[in-house]
Amino acid sequence: MIRLDIFSDPVCPWCYVGKANLDRALADYPDHPFAIQWHPFQLNPEMPPEGVDKRAYLEAKLGGKARVDAIHERLREVARAAGVDMNPDKPQRMPNTLDAHRLIHWAGIESLQAQVVNALMRAYWAEGRDIGDPETLADIAGENGMDRDAILQLLASDADAEDILARDADARAKGVNSVPTFLVAQQYVVSGAQPPEVWDKVIAELTGHPDADA
Repeated sequence: MIRLDIFSDPVCPWCYVGKANLDRALADYPDHPFAIQWHPFQLNPEMPPEGVDKRAYLEAKLGGKARVDAIHERLREVARAAGVDMNPDKPQRMPNTLDAHRLIHWAGIESLQAQVVNALMRAYWAEGRDIGDPETLADIAGENGMDRDAILQLLASDADAEDILARDADARAKGVNSVPTFLVAQQYVVSGAQPPEVWDKVIAELTGHPDADA
């Protein structure tokens, strides 16, 4: 197996699209060589624990309502092309994602990481749920095969918070400055929400699969 380390944040729309594109490519090659692990990267590490109003935050950060509307329309177009159910106007809160990253970490221990990552992204971008809220995170965990009550207890503690922050800082120190960032075999970096065809070529180079670069 070949390691595929993915640095992402559930509130990053390009991470949602990038995961969908990767999933489409891997579905064509059930014998793909990747052992996938998801890693924390907070787009907004300064975000208060309770989060903020998403629309107000984006308009202040990006330059006003018209600019945000244009970006959201572009996101809808890209999402439709990738087959992703996304409504950028649906989320009302911009959360702090430290707890979401803790949940992703715990899901990895139970071999449920990819499923929970997808559930978090779908919950935020398609359903507008507040993934900074502990009850919401516990619900998502329970909906995906984890022990809801145990997760809620963990979220009420500071379990693994320092580790998540340290891993985020380490990623930045090693040059990760945007997400999604994919690290293949601990050597090769693929940045951004690349289309499935890019992953076809990567698989072809790694495996010599006769159809991967068709």
